[in-house]
Amino acid sequence: EDEDIETMFTRFQTLVSGLKDLKKSYTTHDHVKKILRCLPEQWRPKVTAIEEAKDLKKMGLETLISNLRSHEMVLNADAAQKK
Repeated sequence: EDEDIETMFTRFQTLVSGLKDLKKSYTTHDHVKKILRCLPEQWRPKVTAIEEAKDLKKMGLETLISNLRSHEMVLNADAAQKK
């Protein structure tokens, strides 16, 4: 839960690379869905907004990660203001 988006994505890419070595492959759409599913509960409103507003079948990983990084900055700013 304390893992930032950058760290999570790096770990995800490592797992995907390992799967490719084992001759397992998934579509970008599968990757997008898996990333959205693994986000913590506090991200649920953002996940829902992305699912409703975007065509996940056409969304690239770069677009998703950029969107999540932006939201992470907002969450961090909100947390800093509460302190």
